[in-house]
Amino acid sequence: MKKIAVVEDEIFMREELECIFHKAGFEVTCITDFGRAAELIRGYAPQLVLLDLNLPGKSGFDICMELKEHSSIPVLVLTSRNHLNDEVRALRLGADEYLTKPCRKERLLARAENLLRRYEGREHVIRLADLSLDTHTYTLSASGSSILLPENQGKIMERLMSGRCATVTKEQLSETLWGTTEYIDENALQVNMTRLKKSLARLSLEGRIETVRGVGYRIAGRDSDGKD
Repeated sequence: MKKIAVVEDEIFMREELECIFHKAGFEVTCITDFGRAAELIRGYAPQLVLLDLNLPGKSGFDICMELKEHSSIPVLVLTSRNHLNDEVRALRLGADEYLTKPCRKERLLARAENLLRRYEGREHVIRLADLSLDTHTYTLSASGSSILLPENQGKIMERLMSGRCATVTKEQLSETLWGTTEYIDENALQVNMTRLKKSLARLSLEGRIETVRGVGYRIAGRDSDGKD
């Protein structure tokens, strides 16, 4: 069952949307903590977000921007704002569809289903800045070039990219590679990390993995020199 997150502050509209998508076979969650909406949506990991723009505390524009900076979840904007400037702004921030209220149920469902078809198969691709990793094949792409990573290197890269530039500890990487944190072979981890860095160098990505001394590793920003 596909999951949809509804971000709408007007209770009757929210309940109506929940009912429409439930009847269409979706699992629906409603986000009402708008200040943390992007964080909650990423945690729920839906296949589609239905987003209003006029929200208290934080606008739908801001939520859309935050979502698209850190994920590839498709966003369908459903709003009473029918000005062209609002539509253009939302689309430039990454919204995938823009519908104005009132909207017929049939049109809304058709747009949602079309958007889901467009994104079908992308769930296994992690994107972070200029990096893209296919977690099925461990194909890493950047700036138009790609490389197929060996399994252990792919697992490390997936864990680092999932951390969104946050530090990933040695214990977490040990769990990723060997399924345990009880015994950490730091030398084996270092060997795998060194090999991964050499693979990244083949894509001119030297310095993209930073060592956080005594803690672990993280993906560096584009301009980092990557010194350990």
